[in-house]
Amino acid sequence: MTTLTGGIVVAIGGIAPAFGIGMIGSKAVEAIGRNPEAAGKIMVNMLIAMAFAEAIAIYSLIVSF
Repeated sequence: MTTLTGGIVVAIGGIAPAFGIGMIGSKAVEAIGRNPEAAGKIMVNMLIAMAFAEAIAIYSLIVSF
């Protein structure tokens, strides 16, 4: 039973960050397409936001252990 609950925690905890990272990347590419001169600033903010979203997935992995 604990294996099943651990798997469910990781699955649910990984879906939301995956969608978030996809949306962040999509909007960043869209913004760079509109304003190529701001690519440097957009990339930095995109990477920071992706790192925070990925941290949520790592927290769910730690909780499952």
